[in-house]
Amino acid sequence: MRLIKLTAISAAVLASTAALAAEPVIVVDGNDAVVYEAEPVAVAYEAEPVAVAYNADAGIVRNTTGAVVGGTKTFFQTAINPASVSAEVGTLGYGANIGWSLNEKTELQAGWAGGDVADLFGGDFDANDVNYDVDSDFSNPYLGVQLRPTGNWFTMGAGIIVPDNDFDVTANPDGGVYKINDVSYVADSVGALQGSMEHRNKLAPYGTIGFRPNITNNFGLFGEIGAAYMGKTNATVTASKTGPVRVEDGFTDGGTIVPGVTPGDVAALAEKELEDKDYLEWMPIVKLGATYRF
Repeated sequence: MRLIKLTAISAAVLASTAALAAEPVIVVDGNDAVVYEAEPVAVAYEAEPVAVAYNADAGIVRNTTGAVVGGTKTFFQTAINPASVSAEVGTLGYGANIGWSLNEKTELQAGWAGGDVADLFGGDFDANDVNYDVDSDFSNPYLGVQLRPTGNWFTMGAGIIVPDNDFDVTANPDGGVYKINDVSYVADSVGALQGSMEHRNKLAPYGTIGFRPNITNNFGLFGEIGAAYMGKTNATVTASKTGPVRVEDGFTDGGTIVPGVTPGDVAALAEKELEDKDYLEWMPIVKLGATYRF
């Protein structure tokens, strides 16, 4: 019993001493002063880290969300906002392209050029001894990279063309004959030799060098020269007549009939000459244009 009383008294004394030793904390709210004991201060102290932790977590969530949204927005803007648009005319045709700047010296380009540009090549060509008039229908979508290796107006380009170029050809008789493989076939007995040509390559690599001076902050001009490897050609030629074929021999007026030879045989010989010609196997690239930069 005495031990229990002594223990209770000691506990009471220690509690009273701790209470007396704890200094009050004064919190000023406006003009009023409110005194809190140590225990409320401890409670306030414990509440404060919770608020700080909550704010810190909230900040992390907001920052993370902002980074994701910001990153998506940057990618989206890059994809739909090109650095430039250009109009061009040249040996590939009339067209335009869009450019995206990868850095200060590199630009990715996607474009298309086409149309009837046979007149740019003179409108005709010779396959051995036969002259052909040409009409063309070009379609040349392309994807490439433009480099400014020295950081100024000088450029170098490379890429891939997906060519779909058709050539319609019509043979022109010379002196009333088609001279094929050193044989002069009378044009009246063969009829009109007409056909088409197309390149065999489905993908054509190209390379260019050029210049791109800026006229203003937004407008500029450009010129390029180079070549694209289109590959060999496939040709189809037909003759408009079906009767016997005559050849000019210099002795018989109107020519001598060649037994067993048809106008279709003459057309086949002309077709082979066209394929051997490899017309525009290396397509020259010469283009001029104007650029608007955003």
